[in-house]
Amino acid sequence: MRISEIYASLQGEGLLAGTPSTFVRTSGCNLRCVWCDTPFTSWEPTGEDIGLADVLAKVDALRQRHVVITGGEPLLFAEVAELCVALRRAGCHVTVETAGTVLPVTSEQVADLMSISPKLASSTPPADTPQRWATRHEASRRRDDVLRGLAAAGRHQFKFVIDSESDLAEACGWLDDLGLDVDRATVFLMPQARTADELARRSTWLAQECRRLGFRLAPRHHITWFGNRRGT
Repeated sequence: MRISEIYASLQGEGLLAGTPSTFVRTSGCNLRCVWCDTPFTSWEPTGEDIGLADVLAKVDALRQRHVVITGGEPLLFAEVAELCVALRRAGCHVTVETAGTVLPVTSEQVADLMSISPKLASSTPPADTPQRWATRHEASRRRDDVLRGLAAAGRHQFKFVIDSESDLAEACGWLDDLGLDVDRATVFLMPQARTADELARRSTWLAQECRRLGFRLAPRHHITWFGNRRGT
């Protein structure tokens, strides 16, 4: 599988925010979010092909019980399902970060926590983006059947990147469309921000909306703790 980086840090988002974790970041994505904060895994994917045994050895060397499989879109790779199953059998708690457009290629449970971040319409790049990425992204970003399948597989959380009132309205409507009995305490709204100043400014409005709607705010702690940089 193509791996961009493997490192130890603190989980910055969601139900396990603050938890010491090892991050395995795959490289490659079927979407091209205009605000992507890891373009080295999507717009210009870089990394090296590493076999399953070597990835497991690198994870083991970092000595963290919690492991986060992220990307890019990690579920694009069949080997990632094997990796997740192997990690869980070894006693690790596995979180998979996914945009919710691809199902794992295994019947076994791959995650202790499926962290699903559906991409709203505002994520679509401009129409003149090369390689027809606007059309390809828009055609791929919403897969309600996949979202239902991922949610049915076990413990999960939804995370929406929010930059405007229209984003918030779309997220609420999307959750209604799914027809799931969603616990709002497992739905996180994340301000679209790449710096600590942007994060603080945009979190104020979003925090008020979370209180009004019963969702949770995901303030993206890693940006405050470490800045928007790799390996954190």
